[in-house]
Amino acid sequence: MNKHTSTAWEPSRKLGRIAGVLYLIIVICGFLGIMYAPSQVMVRGDAPATMHNLLNHEFLFRAGMASQLLSSVVFILLVLALYRIFRGIHARRAQLMVVLVLVQIPLVFLGEGFHLAALMTAKGELMPSLALIQRQETVYLFLRIYTYGSIILPMVFWGLWLIPFGQLVIQSGYLPKILGIWLILGGVAYVIEVIDYLLLAERLSFVTDYFFVFHSVAELGTMAWLLAKGIQVKERSHS
Repeated sequence: MNKHTSTAWEPSRKLGRIAGVLYLIIVICGFLGIMYAPSQVMVRGDAPATMHNLLNHEFLFRAGMASQLLSSVVFILLVLALYRIFRGIHARRAQLMVVLVLVQIPLVFLGEGFHLAALMTAKGELMPSLALIQRQETVYLFLRIYTYGSIILPMVFWGLWLIPFGQLVIQSGYLPKILGIWLILGGVAYVIEVIDYLLLAERLSFVTDYFFVFHSVAELGTMAWLLAKGIQVKERSHS
């Protein structure tokens, strides 16, 4: 019986490093798809310059789209791996963590549809009868809709899933408790940022500009620990 119990702990140790690799892929894809590629295209308040950049950086733009879709798929794999790790600690929290990840996936895929529509419009493959200024404004509109539909709204769930994740980290002892605390703080920071964008018209921007520190430290720290250490599981005695 004791031997069987000891063996049952092993998958968690292996899944910890797998989760770390999956987290790393998400971070890399997120940087390309959410931060770098859009920054090379979008010029806030300037539709002509935005469409010009889009056409000049088409491959980068497409790479950003692909990275976002890949990131979503890997995100599902990550949360399933974490569920297998933590389900024995608190099943309902682990299930809630999975649900909060899954519900935001359709928003990301829908948002990439607006990205594709923007590209097709810029190239004249969609609504070819539009005049140049109309095409530029339509491209800009699609990209702005993408920002809200595929980044700002899913940010609620990017934050919420970190809260049960952090609670499970604290309760389990598989990772340092300080990471669990940071995960909870990072989750709350995400939610406050969304409130800032949607309800307060960025009135708290002077505060929320610094909130990224919380979720950056939380997620990068957790990823690094999983990659370096995996899950620290105390094996039960055979006696």
